[in-house]
Amino acid sequence: MSRFASAFGKSVPALVCFITAGDGDTAANLDALVEAGADVIELGMPFTDPMADGPAIQSANLRSLGAGTTTADVLRYATAFRARHPNVPLVLMGYANPMVRRGPEWFAEAAAAAGVDGVICVDIPPEEDDALGPALRAKGIAAIRLATPTTDAARLPQVLAGSEGFLYYVSVAGITGKQQAQIESIEANVARIKQSSDLPVAVGFGVRTPEQAAAIAKVADGVVVGSALVEICGEYGAEAPAKLKELTAALAHAVHTARQEQAA
Repeated sequence: MSRFASAFGKSVPALVCFITAGDGDTAANLDALVEAGADVIELGMPFTDPMADGPAIQSANLRSLGAGTTTADVLRYATAFRARHPNVPLVLMGYANPMVRRGPEWFAEAAAAAGVDGVICVDIPPEEDDALGPALRAKGIAAIRLATPTTDAARLPQVLAGSEGFLYYVSVAGITGKQQAQIESIEANVARIKQSSDLPVAVGFGVRTPEQAAAIAKVADGVVVGSALVEICGEYGAEAPAKLKELTAALAHAVHTARQEQAA
């Protein structure tokens, strides 16, 4: 957990960047994100039915699977990333089937061996935590939960129970990359969550520009950007690292300076 504490324990909000494993030159793309200022990396595990993801990440999943990417490949990317970047938190984000089909203990052990800090499993709800959560926590891996605008006061305690690392607040009731919530709604919901938990709250879904990221960074502990980066991987191929670095640097500057501008 110390990597998360470091990333979210700074005086500025954290930038969390997502790309899909196996979509292009994964190692070079990951390095570009870190070099440009990403504080936390989310590495997507390609899956045939990514129900929470919009067209950009759906297409990235298909490209990755079409290239033959397997769970073993994802773990190899993670292992190599950890060797190159020993201090940057790494989160695997994906769906239940690849994580539990060989048993949750197998997956947790393999993820821990690869240096993974946290796991977001989109389609295992808190009510079914036993399917994966205990195995992850036994290996020191954070089970990172999702909260949404429809997570009411009655359900929030169950979402928070057993959640570690940070809480991912999904700012819209929909899929990734297609819409963005009003900042007033984000601010109110982040404040509501933080009344019930000391966990850092990172906000994602629909964040595409430095301006959007800066607005969220003024009210949240972290900002998650995914679809805009994934689109670069798909559009630019071998040239993606340079383009990723350009956008990530702009996002990092916006996130890291948002509160300075607010104070001024």
